[in-house]
Amino acid sequence: MSSSIFFDISAGAYIVAMITYVIYLVVKNNTTGIIATTLTIFGFVSQSTALIIRWINSYHFWLSGNPTSGVIESLLRSAPLRNLYESLVFFIWSLILIHLFIEFKYKNRSLGAFVTPIAALALLFIDISGTSKEIQPLIPALQSNWLLFHVLLSFLGYAAFGVSFGAASAYLVMVTESKTEKTYIFWSIITSIFLIVLIGMGIDFLSLSTAERAELIQNHFLKTTLRSPSGGVAAISWVVSIAFMFVIWQVGHGLKKVLTGLNLTPIMLDEIAYKSIAVGFPLFTIGGLIMGAIWANSAWGKYWTWDPKETWSLITWFVYALYLHARFVAGWKGKRVAILAVVGFVAVIFTYLGVNLVLSGLHAYGSG
Repeated sequence: MSSSIFFDISAGAYIVAMITYVIYLVVKNNTTGIIATTLTIFGFVSQSTALIIRWINSYHFWLSGNPTSGVIESLLRSAPLRNLYESLVFFIWSLILIHLFIEFKYKNRSLGAFVTPIAALALLFIDISGTSKEIQPLIPALQSNWLLFHVLLSFLGYAAFGVSFGAASAYLVMVTESKTEKTYIFWSIITSIFLIVLIGMGIDFLSLSTAERAELIQNHFLKTTLRSPSGGVAAISWVVSIAFMFVIWQVGHGLKKVLTGLNLTPIMLDEIAYKSIAVGFPLFTIGGLIMGAIWANSAWGKYWTWDPKETWSLITWFVYALYLHARFVAGWKGKRVAILAVVGFVAVIFTYLGVNLVLSGLHAYGSG
């Protein structure tokens, strides 16, 4: 049985759920909110089924090439967390899991409009990045029992950081009094950059031939627009991007009226952002840094090599450590820590995807 059918069903459910959550914010109708939650749960169940099927298929694929492997070893090394496609899918699964937990805990569906777009953007990235969806043999560096634990804990941490990003973004909108506030301008720029990069990658994808689409997107990253070899095209792309930022800055403030009409409060959003980071930080510390270092030593003979992925993982860790330190020790609250939560997730995105797109190193296999 193929897992792709269930993945496609879950992708469709998440995208429709995202639209429904946004409609719920506007119409404030409880039935619409229930539909959005139901769609999200349906997508989550479908994706869970797909992950189980892919793990079973990967298990048999691994055994076909390693018939002497034991059951436990085969299960650990066949976990569907081995390349960019599988890790993105698992990130989405983790994000939705944490989102549903928070939705039921706080009995509020409004945050779904800020979290499900992250899942939808990740799904869109899969389609426009040229990422292979085939089950592939593990490269030597990945043939380790540390694979499952390192990636599992890291991406659960990433997902928690994603939820904190959604809550912090909503918080910054809610506490904004004027569009000239520095925090609102910061929010507008970050939101615009996310959308501009994704749109630019979509244009890259559409401009490529069928043969070129089989290559990794990093070979063409934004070279149709912002990084175009044509100075005229690049200049126009930058002008359009700046104009797009201005539009987001103008219309984004309207979200405050929508959010204030719901049961969301700045205090609730601040608490969700904090608790998500409080959960994600130890997961990322143990899984991403400590287990990653142990695995690196067994794979490459060194615990730390200052590889770009390792360096940016450390930068991400420092940002979230600063968040927790500022909140506990310095007593920071409100906008300042919300900005740190947003900056932290920007670092997460660059650690996970940006390094693969614009840099290289020992973790380059993560791009394929």
